[in-house]
Amino acid sequence: MNDKTSALVETQWLADHMDDPNVRIVDVSYFVPGGVEPARKQYLEGHIPGAVFFDINDVAEPGGSKEHTFPSAGVFARKVGALGIGNTHHVIAYDHLGGTCAAARVWYMFRAFGHGRVSVLNGGRTKWTAEGRAMTQTVSSVPPAVFRVSATPVLRAKKDMRANIDARSYQVLDARGQGRFEGTEPEPRPGLRSGHIPGSRSLPFAQLIDADTKVWKDPDFIRERFAAAGIDLGAPLTTTCGSGVSACALALGAHLAGKDDVAIYDGSWLDWGSDRDVPVVTGPA
Repeated sequence: MNDKTSALVETQWLADHMDDPNVRIVDVSYFVPGGVEPARKQYLEGHIPGAVFFDINDVAEPGGSKEHTFPSAGVFARKVGALGIGNTHHVIAYDHLGGTCAAARVWYMFRAFGHGRVSVLNGGRTKWTAEGRAMTQTVSSVPPAVFRVSATPVLRAKKDMRANIDARSYQVLDARGQGRFEGTEPEPRPGLRSGHIPGSRSLPFAQLIDADTKVWKDPDFIRERFAAAGIDLGAPLTTTCGSGVSACALALGAHLAGKDDVAIYDGSWLDWGSDRDVPVVTGPA
């Protein structure tokens, strides 16, 4: 993808461009545990003016194996078009965690379908409100638009991940917290085993943003965290997490560090940890 749109935009940039008719703002907050509904409540209580709520469980494949299964091209085009997003628009996605949950997921989806004009608001809702910027309870009415998909996503399925345990064709990096990865803490979703995919490495996504401001760390720091996790950014990489959301935060982090070809395991631990027939290991990577 040759689009030069920055993956991150600053709060001041958004404040200066809120009236630009080519900008579309989407609130993509998501909570674990909790999911979409507490995020929708937060949106209704106050959101950035002009933002529409982007429900990742709605912009998803109907009948999928989880709530937010990666959508097909037709579903994605129809759903984002209904949100008023067309191919000429610059999409600004934000959440309450600086983009790591789940604005990075939306960033990843748009790019996977060929739309490079998409950015994450650096610091997200947290930084915006800390700066005392405008919030509103008014739900914007945006006319529908036509969105055309121009690329095919590269996603991993469980069969790919299982085959890779022996083949080692690509590195696997897990975005969940250390305790969940090592199996010392329970999963927030019931019925899942604890641990990780054999051969995978660990990089909790929260390490890539400032704990207080939710602003992304600088590229050199991000590269250092990937290296410390045992990841070679020059080699093929697939990211995974709890349900395919924060895996996209690692993909965004890799992009900021200069790597632009990360695949995600969309089913992630929700898919793997619920299957008694696939291997799970515990302890450090």
